[in-house]
Amino acid sequence: MTGRVPVLEDLPPVGGRSVLVRVDFNVPIGEVDGRRVVTDDFRMRQAIPTLRWLLDHGASVTCATHLGRPKGVPDPRYDVAPVREHLAELVPGVELLENLRFDPGEEANDPAFVDKLVAGHDCYVNDAFGASHRAHASIVGPPQHLPSAAGRLLAREVEVIGGLLDEPRHPFVAIIGGAKVADKLGVLVSLIARADTVLIGGGMSYTFLAAQGRGIGSSIFDAPHVDACRGLLDSTDKIMLPSDVVVIGPGGTLHPGAESVPEGDPINTLTGDFPEGWEGVDIGPATRQRFAEVIAGAGTVFWNGPVGLFEDPRFAAGTRAVADAVAACPGFTVVGGGDSAAAIDEFGLAGSIGFVSTGGGASLELLELGDLPGLAALRGASNAPKGA
Repeated sequence: MTGRVPVLEDLPPVGGRSVLVRVDFNVPIGEVDGRRVVTDDFRMRQAIPTLRWLLDHGASVTCATHLGRPKGVPDPRYDVAPVREHLAELVPGVELLENLRFDPGEEANDPAFVDKLVAGHDCYVNDAFGASHRAHASIVGPPQHLPSAAGRLLAREVEVIGGLLDEPRHPFVAIIGGAKVADKLGVLVSLIARADTVLIGGGMSYTFLAAQGRGIGSSIFDAPHVDACRGLLDSTDKIMLPSDVVVIGPGGTLHPGAESVPEGDPINTLTGDFPEGWEGVDIGPATRQRFAEVIAGAGTVFWNGPVGLFEDPRFAAGTRAVADAVAACPGFTVVGGGDSAAAIDEFGLAGSIGFVSTGGGASLELLELGDLPGLAALRGASNAPKGA
């Protein structure tokens, strides 16, 4: 980590002042009785300590967030009205601006949009860890103009993720899943340097299996990165790949989110090459047991990404086994946001995890690079601690 970011106590007195708070309220929105409502307020609840601290110290608080991907134009599907309504229930007296991404200046980091954001405000707080890996106007612009600080959530995220870089308790076990190898090669290099074991599952594992020369049928496959995966495997003995895989055959259909699925789809568990047309969809029973045994002995665990297509109940067993093992681990456990956090929540295990991050991509980038654009911007603020 590169220096300490300013925290709330580093702000000038906020009593009677207007504070702009960048939050990450990019939350799921659903329809109930014809109304758009927030269906999961986890990220919103994580901002409450910061908002209450500011209100308790006499500040006037205005929040700003993005919601979805409206591509720089107003879109009624992404207006923040349901978020604003829910925020009023959680923390009365806090304002919420309209979706930042309705203006193209947000993602373009347009100085004119920054000027518009900071106008009328005396201080700025970044509590949007999940967006702090983006050099967007609302993340990196305000600290150039206003005394600024990390909110409670952002500060805690940096403390926990930074601790994995600096002084994890060993054995340190990392579990990396998800689909795209390209997105996670950098963090794998960083984790291999620090962890004792790196367990790899999910769609990205098939590129690693292909790098070993194993036939993977029609499984998801990142051909341009096979050589990089082979290089990682040759460079270390810390990586553990699936030894058996649940596969679905030609004509089979995936049913994400279905409570019940049609019978008769060709499904098998294989330890060798996959036949042509068969696709890997989950880690197998033997791999679940091996992964769970490694996790059980860990002093620190970091998990990012499901190890199978857990949205389909037939292929949720692997991710559930990992989730159960992480929840039962006596060491310090960190779930790195994204789909793995969604899985933990779906399985009712969030209360058994040491720390659930609000930012999947941000946590990975912080682990890979040791810094984020949002953190660097805060360290450049006029009130930032000098020489920290």
